[in-house]
Amino acid sequence: METSILLLNGAVALTIAGAVFAVWLANRKRLAAETVGRAEEQALRILKDAERDAETRKKEALLEAKEKAHDIVRDAERQALQDRQQAAAAEQTLARREAVVAERQAAAERTEKELLLRERTVAAREQTIEASAAKYERLAAQQKRDLERVAGLTADEARDLLIRQIEGEARHESANLLKRLDAEARETAAGRARQYITEAIQRCGAEHAIETTVSVVDLPSDDLKGRIIGREGRNIRALELATGVDLIVDDTPGAIILSGFDPYRREIARQAIERLIADGRIHPARIEEVVQKVKDETDDAVRKEGAAVAFDLGLHDLHPEILRLMGRLKYRTSYGQNVLSHSAEVARLAGIMAREVGLDAHVAVRAAFLHDIGKAIDREMEGTHLQIGIDVLRRHGESEAVVMAMAAHHMDIDWPSLEAMIVQAADAVSAARPGARRDILESYVKRLEKLEGIADSFKGVSKSFALQAGREVRIMVESEKITDEEAVWLSRDIARRIENELEYPGQIKVTVIRETRAVDYAK
Repeated sequence: METSILLLNGAVALTIAGAVFAVWLANRKRLAAETVGRAEEQALRILKDAERDAETRKKEALLEAKEKAHDIVRDAERQALQDRQQAAAAEQTLARREAVVAERQAAAERTEKELLLRERTVAAREQTIEASAAKYERLAAQQKRDLERVAGLTADEARDLLIRQIEGEARHESANLLKRLDAEARETAAGRARQYITEAIQRCGAEHAIETTVSVVDLPSDDLKGRIIGREGRNIRALELATGVDLIVDDTPGAIILSGFDPYRREIARQAIERLIADGRIHPARIEEVVQKVKDETDDAVRKEGAAVAFDLGLHDLHPEILRLMGRLKYRTSYGQNVLSHSAEVARLAGIMAREVGLDAHVAVRAAFLHDIGKAIDREMEGTHLQIGIDVLRRHGESEAVVMAMAAHHMDIDWPSLEAMIVQAADAVSAARPGARRDILESYVKRLEKLEGIADSFKGVSKSFALQAGREVRIMVESEKITDEEAVWLSRDIARRIENELEYPGQIKVTVIRETRAVDYAK
């Protein structure tokens, strides 16, 4: 019974489930049909929209194509018009050129006819000239034979005689002309040059001091000598090593002597020893410290010294390193002359002379002031002071005009400018001042002997004499061997030889004396 009930319930449940599934399935089919219908409607709508868009774009593309075609047609018409205009212009040009060519061809034909006519005329003249030339040669040969017969000389002998006569007359006239021009030049140029140099010297009063190779340090007492020497000489060795000068501690009361050829080092040593004496602490470590401090202070002092001298000369834009090197020249001498004072004096002389003759005074003053800058470091570097100075100036931006004027102050190169000649003259004047430099007697005597030897080496010189400390040489010649005209050339040849072989400040006057004496005795 219960089983039947269960089966019945299951059948009912299955029936209900089947009915529910059928209803669900029917709804799903209806929803799918509706969805498909809507999709079909949307697809149709989209298709219609696409057809409308395509039609619109087609019309737009067609319109744009028509516009472009219109533009292309318009451009083609304009280009065709331009081509037609250019073709017309080219036709006109070609027509003009054809006319010109025709004219030229006609002119060429006329010229050709004229040339043919001239050719015939020239040919006739050539025949006439050849006949005349042959006749002239016959007459010249006949005249030459007649002249040789009358004169008793051949043509070569007559030509040589004539050349010798013309050469003698030319040398005589040239010697007289040279003598006259030289006299006129000396009357004008020498006087004006003497005036300029004299005015420059008078307006530039400079002091001259002869430096020595030793310095003296005063001591408060002789007991300090032992402290300066130190135990086993260690203090004096430290001083000599640090300063580079020799210390002479002898029996001289109350003083020690510093010996050395570099005044800059002697000055550093003198100041260092005075400070050590005032401080009282004298030992190697303290010596090195004081010497280094004095070196630094002295470098600053020499820079200020160089700047002060440059300021006095009106040179306000020099490089600080150049000012320092110029300040060091205060402790450098040349033949006993202080180089910084010499440089300042040369700059003043050059400036005055340059202004007198209307040259660039700034370039002359600048080059003259810097002309010996290489001497500040020539003991520390290889090379001459001239080459070192040129390198220093170029390295620190000096103008080429100043560098070249400075480079020519010893006449090692040809004169690059008139300012260079002024610098050389000012340098010679400063060096030649009485008392400015100390010269060695032996070298002085050798220079005089060489000066007389150059003069004696010339043919016809009987005796020569060097006068006025080598500023003039007088030459006696043999009158029977040297004529008056040859004496003029001899003085110039000797002067050129002296210029090439001797080095000297200023100038040397060469005087040739030719004397003829007639001696007789009354009996």
